[in-house]
Amino acid sequence: MAGQLNPNLLLAVPMAPLAGSALAGLFGTKFFGNKIGRSASHTVTILGVLVAFIISFQTLLAVMDGATYNGTLYEWMTVAGVKLEIGFLIDSLTAMMMCVVTFVSLMVHIYTIGYMADDPGYNRFFSYISLFTFSMLMLVMSNNFLQLFFGWEAVGLVSYLLIGFWFTRPSAIFANMKAFLVNRVGDFGFILGIGLLLAYAGSMNYGDVFAKREELATLIFPGTDWMLLTVACICLFIGAMGKSAQFPLHVWLPDSMEGPTPISALIHAATMVTAGIFMVARMSPLFELSETALSFVLVIGAITALFMGFLGVIQNDIKRVVAYSTLSQLGYMTVALGASAYSVAVFHLMTHAFFKALLFLAAGAVIIGMHHDQDIRNMGGLRKYMPITWITSLIGSLALIATPFFSGFYSKDTIIEAVQLSNIPGSGFAYFAVMAGVFVTAFYSFRMYFLVFHGEERFGKPHAEHQDHSHDEHADEHHHGLAPGEKPHEAPWVVTVPLILLAIPSVIIGFFTIQPMLYGDFFKGVIFVSEAHPAMEELAKEFHGAVAMGLHAFTTVPFALALAGVVAAYYCYMVNRKVPAWFYSKFHGIYTVLDNKYYMDKLNEVVFARGARLLGGGLWNVGDRGLIDGLIVNGSAKVVGWFSALIRHLQSGYIYHYAFVMILGVLAFLIYFMPFPSFAK
Repeated sequence: MAGQLNPNLLLAVPMAPLAGSALAGLFGTKFFGNKIGRSASHTVTILGVLVAFIISFQTLLAVMDGATYNGTLYEWMTVAGVKLEIGFLIDSLTAMMMCVVTFVSLMVHIYTIGYMADDPGYNRFFSYISLFTFSMLMLVMSNNFLQLFFGWEAVGLVSYLLIGFWFTRPSAIFANMKAFLVNRVGDFGFILGIGLLLAYAGSMNYGDVFAKREELATLIFPGTDWMLLTVACICLFIGAMGKSAQFPLHVWLPDSMEGPTPISALIHAATMVTAGIFMVARMSPLFELSETALSFVLVIGAITALFMGFLGVIQNDIKRVVAYSTLSQLGYMTVALGASAYSVAVFHLMTHAFFKALLFLAAGAVIIGMHHDQDIRNMGGLRKYMPITWITSLIGSLALIATPFFSGFYSKDTIIEAVQLSNIPGSGFAYFAVMAGVFVTAFYSFRMYFLVFHGEERFGKPHAEHQDHSHDEHADEHHHGLAPGEKPHEAPWVVTVPLILLAIPSVIIGFFTIQPMLYGDFFKGVIFVSEAHPAMEELAKEFHGAVAMGLHAFTTVPFALALAGVVAAYYCYMVNRKVPAWFYSKFHGIYTVLDNKYYMDKLNEVVFARGARLLGGGLWNVGDRGLIDGLIVNGSAKVVGWFSALIRHLQSGYIYHYAFVMILGVLAFLIYFMPFPSFAK
């Protein structure tokens, strides 16, 4: 089915979730009197996402047959020759993202029926997650920077609503405000980058900007010796640092765990955090012309991949372990972008979406079974009580640590190989970071797995002290836990079915898609790689099929590091629990740094937040009170009052005073105009 896709059918992809969101949000809440019940609310939203997924899958099949679409659907206005419009660009990158977003969102919608069953905000939550899906679809389907920015800001806004969904909790309010403000920092750089491209390319359409990329690459940023394209690309990437939680704009993502588990899965797996990765891959024609920008991307990704993984080692909240795992894996994707392996970054984005959604939803199932206790130190032995959650969690964990033949293996190992072959400055440090991250990822993943599903049953007992001396600073009143004698239970089918459906692609999708996505023509004409960056060409020469790659992996260093991480976690938490306590006593200083998250929150509070308050206070006292109120407003009133007080004495009401003034005026008039005799000879 080569040719053009039907734009009306494409429009139904984002519009169907939007319609479901509107129905549930307006008629399922107090806004219009709660005219429809819970069943109707989840039905219309699930139906909307299902329609979007079916059309997205059909679109992917059509794109694989050669069909494309790039056109304007609605022209808003034209300003100084610049068209502001809504349009779609549907190619292989877009179609793949559409399928990932809609499938994961569909699983989350179904899962939410069971997870949020007892929540009074049930209908409102369904409305929010459907609106979130609409926003992400508009972002990935856009063919211009205006629509990209609209979707970019929309996912940020809806994430604010979802992270603070339980708005009666101070911690949730703090978390959603933190996410909102940190993303504004990144978005400031993002809009500067868009503005630069608009100013010098004269268009907001991707195609027009890409067509002028060679010309843009010759320009210098005014007033400096920097290349204009380098500045624009770095500004765009700063936006990605906020959305995709790269160091140092990562601080909002762990706190987003204050939202319900379904939205944690949606944010971390298929929407929002992947927006930055997608955007840089879409902008590959521009980034390829700036090695400085690529180096910046590479180093930032490497720092995030390694140092965020360290933080996952000491977490005790089950959702926060998975959250720091997301940060680390986003770092891997960013490293791939910096190494000019854009297709590998997007490939890992896809595989990661499935197993990360699986891990989050499995964590939610554990939380349900543990009666909302999220502390992994209070679990243990859940395997026999929750068999479906256990096996799906194991599958997700094996995919995460890049076990050969699992989906995560094909994408993660390819990233490591691409970085090794990269000639971008900083690739040496990046290679060390991603290699060390293999061990770290395996250790914290199976630390969580062993503490939750194996060993002694620690639930329903008092826990005054824990051997690893960690603590959960975010525990609050909603983490109830099991009563003495009470046992965990498997979650209902609406929770377990999405786990099973996500476990399947977590195992097989990498095996079946690595060849066409990385070494075939799937991204041909969509992702551009310069001849100066030969990593992908070298990888293609070494690739001999998915089976051969999986078999060869058992002899490689990454496999040995992953196995060492699993064995170390088993020994520390299943065989000899004194080892973590020994490490705590010997390396207490390092633990303190990790426990305080490298003091990034304190740095933001002391330097930026307090600085902003001081600046704001100074502007208020000096600018507002002193200059505006004091000098301009009150000062002008005082001048008028003083002048009025002075001249009011001239208006005495006595006729002889006025006659005297008239005489003085006539006298002054005569003196001024009277001609005086000249004494010049």
